[in-house]
Amino acid sequence: MSRRTWVLTAAALVPVVAVGCASMGQMKPEEAIAARQQLMKDQGAAWKNIQDKTKAGDVAGLLPDAQKLVDTSKQIPKLFPEGSLNPEKSAAKPEIWAKWSDFEAAAKNLTAQSEKLRDTAQSGDKAATQAVVQTFGRQACGTCHTPFRVPPKQS
Repeated sequence: MSRRTWVLTAAALVPVVAVGCASMGQMKPEEAIAARQQLMKDQGAAWKNIQDKTKAGDVAGLLPDAQKLVDTSKQIPKLFPEGSLNPEKSAAKPEIWAKWSDFEAAAKNLTAQSEKLRDTAQSGDKAATQAVVQTFGRQACGTCHTPFRVPPKQS
């Protein structure tokens, strides 16, 4: 690619990226709720795959799902914009916004725990990976769900 072509391509992409970033900042509450619910469903599916693959002894096979948890965990704070509390449509507690720095810390903890899971699985050590998987729910998911999410209704 010539320098001129590269510069023209980059110049054409800048407005597209800027509009995309601006639209994320102006996400409507209902859009934020839908986006975060989808992200959590995706994380739940990845977590189920991780558990299944760990039980089957397929440590290498869980790497894509562990990476998905790393990537999606980084998106969590931006999906909770101020004003997106809706108890009828979301299990988010008002404590998210009242204790924003704690919420951000919980999201960063999920990222760190997901990276630990990914890196341990990448090492190929089945026992160490199983140990991380065993405590992941409590040490990663629970640090956010317990203080910031209304518990699911028991049937």
